[in-house]
Amino acid sequence: MKLFDDPATDRKFGRMQWRMLFATMIGYTIFYFMRKNFSFAMPGLQQDCGISKPMLGNFLFWGGIVYGLSKFLNGIIGDKVSPRKMFCLGLLVCTLVNVAFGFAPQIASLFSGEAAGGAASSSTAALAWTFGLLLVLNQFFQGTGFPPCAKLIAFWVPPKELATKMSVWNTSHSIGGGLVAKVCGVIMGLGVIGSANQGVGMWRWCFWAMAILGALGLLLMLVWLPGTPKDEGMPDLPGTKVSKDADAAKADDAKDLSAMRMVFLNPVIWMLGFINVTINAVRALVADWGPTMLQEAKGFTPSESGTVIMLFEFAGIVGMLFAGWATDRIFGGRAPRLCVFLMLLTAALFAAFWFLPSGIVGAAALCLGGFCVYGPQALTGVTATNLSTNRFAGTSIGFVSLFSYVGVSVAGKVFGNLAQSSGGWHLPLMVAASTAATGAVLFAFLWRTRANAYAQ
Repeated sequence: MKLFDDPATDRKFGRMQWRMLFATMIGYTIFYFMRKNFSFAMPGLQQDCGISKPMLGNFLFWGGIVYGLSKFLNGIIGDKVSPRKMFCLGLLVCTLVNVAFGFAPQIASLFSGEAAGGAASSSTAALAWTFGLLLVLNQFFQGTGFPPCAKLIAFWVPPKELATKMSVWNTSHSIGGGLVAKVCGVIMGLGVIGSANQGVGMWRWCFWAMAILGALGLLLMLVWLPGTPKDEGMPDLPGTKVSKDADAAKADDAKDLSAMRMVFLNPVIWMLGFINVTINAVRALVADWGPTMLQEAKGFTPSESGTVIMLFEFAGIVGMLFAGWATDRIFGGRAPRLCVFLMLLTAALFAAFWFLPSGIVGAAALCLGGFCVYGPQALTGVTATNLSTNRFAGTSIGFVSLFSYVGVSVAGKVFGNLAQSSGGWHLPLMVAASTAATGAVLFAFLWRTRANAYAQ
């Protein structure tokens, strides 16, 4: 798509646009490595460290709340500071915290007063507090990853291409989730957890291996990640002039009022937030409890469960690319219309996963659910960005993400408790299917929503 009349400017802008997309995709994938690894360490934390499902559910609950708050706060901050600096600071802290995760028993021994030397040498309470506090710290700085990316995408990608290219960018979620699933699944499957010599403590390497990648990623981002077009000496993106009726405030002291009108008082943004609760609650069942659920309910080994989760995430990549293309090419940028159908299919496939036999058929249903649910997950951000304009992209996505991780945190706790109390995973799966159906109904209320808030 030609953006500028000057061929040299157009070519340079196009190169920088793709550089921004690939750099932020790689960087955010590495953020994901250092967040989703916790789920694959959880079976080891149960058996090696004596931490129960309800306790792990509490970790996921508070971690999700902190992550959502962080994305909201950092979304507001991200609209005012250098996205490059925020992104690199977050990567640095998350890398250090993941190193600390592997030394949690030794850290816990400082609080319990017992000698270090492994999980067994520290009290369970002290160890649980250590994991909980490290998880909260990690989740807070994980929230510095997405807002800078959202801001950069809004400044480099024209509105008419946003659904397609932001869906390409959103594949970083699934690439990160899929690769970490396989790598950590292999790590955890190197031995039988809890046996005399093999498997004990392998959960540590779920954190240390990802911290090594985090350090390498930080170095890459310091060299390769661009700033906004203005930072790079490029002209503003054509087609992003805000219409007067959408944003009449011109003076700097009126920006907060504009944000109130464009984001916090916008009923569509609020509805997208409520929808994000349903989408991310469904995703959380697989992303947070998937390894445990597949091993306990379907008899998969740790390595096999890692493969299934990887395929779930990779199916999500295809789903996001399809959803972005279909939104721009078929639905005229009106993403909610497509999402109604995708969420209904998600509900049906999650229910089918339980009733189908173990093995390839059941796993295929779950993976198809990934194809369907990741499209809406990506398109809520696209819709929020287009309706709040690039001036408030970080704020709007941070706001709807706050709702997202209310869904993640509540689901992490509720699904763990339901599995514990019911003695199986049938009830959590039925709740997830019902939640997806609710999301479809909420999307239907946005059927007539306009494509964007820029001047037409």
